[in-house]
Amino acid sequence: MSSENGKQMTGATSLVKSLERAGVDVMFGIPGGAILPAYDPIFDSPIRHILVRHEQGAGHAATGYAQATGRVGVCIATSGPGATNLVTPLADAQMDSVPLVAITGQVASGAIGTDAFQEADIRGITMPVTKHNYLVTDPADIPRAIAEAFHIAATGRPGAVLVDIAKDALQKQTIFNWPESVSLAGYRPIVEPETSAVRDAAALIASAQSPVLYVGGGVIKSNSYKELMQLAELTGAPVVTTLMARGAFPDHHQQHLGMPGMHGTVAAVTALQKSDLLITLGARFDDRVTGKLSSFAPDAKIIHADIDPAEIGKNRIVDVALIGDLKYTISALIPALKAEFKKHQPDLSAWWSQLNSWRTRYPLGYDHPTDGTLSPQYVIERIGKISGPESIFVAGVGQHQMWASQFISYENPRTWLNSGGLGTMGYAVPAAMGAKVGAPDKVVWAIDGDGCFQMTNQELVTCAINKIPIKVAIINNESLGMVRQWQTLFYNERYSNTDLHSKRIPDFAKLAEAMGCVGLACESREDVDRVIAQAMEINDQPVVVDFRVHRDAMVWPMVAAGTSNDDIVVARSMAPIWDSQEL
Repeated sequence: MSSENGKQMTGATSLVKSLERAGVDVMFGIPGGAILPAYDPIFDSPIRHILVRHEQGAGHAATGYAQATGRVGVCIATSGPGATNLVTPLADAQMDSVPLVAITGQVASGAIGTDAFQEADIRGITMPVTKHNYLVTDPADIPRAIAEAFHIAATGRPGAVLVDIAKDALQKQTIFNWPESVSLAGYRPIVEPETSAVRDAAALIASAQSPVLYVGGGVIKSNSYKELMQLAELTGAPVVTTLMARGAFPDHHQQHLGMPGMHGTVAAVTALQKSDLLITLGARFDDRVTGKLSSFAPDAKIIHADIDPAEIGKNRIVDVALIGDLKYTISALIPALKAEFKKHQPDLSAWWSQLNSWRTRYPLGYDHPTDGTLSPQYVIERIGKISGPESIFVAGVGQHQMWASQFISYENPRTWLNSGGLGTMGYAVPAAMGAKVGAPDKVVWAIDGDGCFQMTNQELVTCAINKIPIKVAIINNESLGMVRQWQTLFYNERYSNTDLHSKRIPDFAKLAEAMGCVGLACESREDVDRVIAQAMEINDQPVVVDFRVHRDAMVWPMVAAGTSNDDIVVARSMAPIWDSQEL
């Protein structure tokens, strides 16, 4: 039992003691009127508080911390605009199943509903984008709410939880009582799958001639990558890892076909389409993977393993549902499959012959610009090679995100962080900051676009002051690159409001220096390795490199939105690579 239990203290002190009891070691936030009572006991707490420059930065930093460590990330803000600035990172964390707890101040309980100064119904606002949320008006409820929030955020399918606390609840006296256990009526995440379902799944796998392991971010959330490796090598089936699962299965492994989806490899996309069985592990049949849903993997039976029952059958009818924690599910599936394989193990050699032909004919690649300008893919590829697979790479959203997912080799889990489901521009810099705080011994690169960077670059000031030496590579094509790509392909090159003029204003290297960082620039292929090496040598302050790249480089392959994965294209002609004879 906590030595603090039974002691009288303010609600604010109770909040901070509760966060300490929940195991919080760092939180990101900004004080303001309604949350101010909590900042007084924070002054004396061993919890490290990092003062960010914008609440959005606090939320994304907490997310980056959580993604890099597997622990719950924590952010804190005041009422009204402070709280509403957390809406985007809360939605972002919820979409990507990231364990996050946000603490917000609220106006005094007597003023709630009066449109008081800096009042916003943040509980109502965030209800659609959080796993659960609380409004606390009684100081006695603070420890229980915090304990439950961390339990809910971290168990089952991880997600975002908001705890909104009225200012007078923070100011009043209360008796601290930390609950030693949490039991919530109606909240019982299923951990172990049903034995009969495991047997049914094993039987399906043993009868499949062209199976694919369709691996999603749930494998990383459940820390089941070792079990995945055992299952993959037992089945001999090809593995595809979604955008959220990069690193769950090592890129160098011969069974890995790469990433599926809108900008996935031809082999990965086509393997899913032509499979007779999808062994789906912690993935959610997202539209960016399936393309036109009605045409996705039309001949495949579906095994769907997920801890969230709501995902089962949501987008695709399943043949076998394995509801439970993936670590337990895969561990149970392996012996069941071994038993099936003693009776019959399918020969996948013809399937692999087909897969290898696709992999050989359509490898990932890119051309260097004929005008001598810098290839963005080359820059990202060299960052990955020079920094190495132990580094953490954090991407913004857009072309650079896709290139970073394609041209960096991910050999380890929790080394690739990005905003997958919500697609949040401005994610990279603060998330990299949070990742570096959580993994201080790792090299952390933010691979950002010039558009994304200009949304949250003020957090470099936070990094400089707090000695958080992240490295930022700005892939500067002076455009909102992915939007420009779509304008090129689908809007007759009518570039409406996508020109950022970023090679003139601002000067990113000077801007970085003004924020206490080292600013570098590079615009020739010959200088890329030297500049990356220079950035790698600086480990006592943040580094920003402005890579001035070719403007019209595009992300290939591509499945245009709303079209079938069978219509995958690899060039600007937008001609599908497959016809019925080839498949």
